[in-house]
Amino acid sequence: MENKNKFISMSYRLYVDGEEGKELMEETQEGKPFQMITGFGVALDAFEKKIADIEKGQDFSFSLEKEEAYGDYVEERVLDLDREMFCIDGRFDNEHIYVDAIIPLQNEDGNHFYGRVVEIGKDKVKVDLNHPLAGETLYFEGKILENREATNQEIQQLINHMSGGCSGCGGHCHDCGSDCGGSCDCH
Repeated sequence: MENKNKFISMSYRLYVDGEEGKELMEETQEGKPFQMITGFGVALDAFEKKIADIEKGQDFSFSLEKEEAYGDYVEERVLDLDREMFCIDGRFDNEHIYVDAIIPLQNEDGNHFYGRVVEIGKDKVKVDLNHPLAGETLYFEGKILENREATNQEIQQLINHMSGGCSGCGGHCHDCGSDCGGSCDCH
C-alpha cells in the first residue's frame, strides 16, 4: 500500500476578491514556510489535492471556489449571546472579549469551535461563527519547497502536536521555544 502522507513545505500568498481587485489575506514569512503532512485534515481537502503532486521547486497558482473552501456565509451563524456568559467573578472579561477577538466556545454537546466577536452591547455579545473566509473564492500563489513522503517520525510528531503535546519538549511546543510550524519539530 502506498503511503498517502506527504510532507509538503511551501511559501504562498492567499488572496480573495476585494473591492479593487485581489486582496492579500495571508502570506508565509521569509524563512518560515507553511509545512504540512497530507491526509490529516491540516488543510482543506481541495487544497491538498491541488498541491499533492506539485514537485519540489515548482510554482503554483490556483483558486478554490467557496464550495471547495469554507462554503457560503450564513447569517444564522451570527448569534447574540448573553453578556453574562463572558463574566468572571461577576465582571465582564474585557481582557479577552473585545470586537474582532477570536474566542473559543463550546456547545451543549461538548463540541469546541471558535467565533469572532462582532459587537458588545449592554446585555448581549454578537458572535460570528462563520469562518473568516466563508463566502470567498480563495486564490493561492506560491512555490513548493519540499514534497516527499513523510517520515514515521514526522507523522508521530504531527499526531503528538494535534493531541495537544509534543514529545521531547515537556508536552507543549511553546515550552521549547520553537516555532513548530505545524510539524512540531522541537528537538
